[in-house]
Amino acid sequence: MDSVEIRRRRIELTRGDITTQAVDAIANAANEALRGGGGVDGAIHRAAGPGLLDELRDRYPAGTPTGTAVATAAHRLPSRWVLHAVGPVWRGGGHGEAELLDGAYRSCLRLADELRARTLAFPAISMGIYGYPSDEGARIGVEAVARHLGGEGTSLEVVRFVLFSDETYDHFAVALRETDVSD
Repeated sequence: MDSVEIRRRRIELTRGDITTQAVDAIANAANEALRGGGGVDGAIHRAAGPGLLDELRDRYPAGTPTGTAVATAAHRLPSRWVLHAVGPVWRGGGHGEAELLDGAYRSCLRLADELRARTLAFPAISMGIYGYPSDEGARIGVEAVARHLGGEGTSLEVVRFVLFSDETYDHFAVALRETDVSD
């Protein structure tokens, strides 16, 4: 596991299954409709059980736009909350994808603070079926978290990127090494 410390807070990288993380909140790489899907989204919905979809339908019938996130209970997951972040589909880089991906991460971090979460786990948002380039996607995620942890007033103590493949882990490890985490 790779990690760095920022103002007595930590960013961690690990390989694994985000649905098994015993943290306050996990982020979900969701779609705008918030109705489940494939990849991380499907795995989270399967592990959480049908109550998650019921809550999403009741609380967010219109879904949420790309670049934003919403919170639900975690249902049968070992965390307390799920933060459903909608990252962009990669369309070549000229359609605001970087800003939308940064917005998805920042929305989760804000929600975690509103919930007073101390620990948060992220997947590699938009880097699966949405096709976001891995090196750029990892850099955006790590930089968003580093900026947040370096600021004032966050409740977060540990933010962990839970990465499914060795290749994705390697992209995040490079981003972590190259990101300025000085106070």
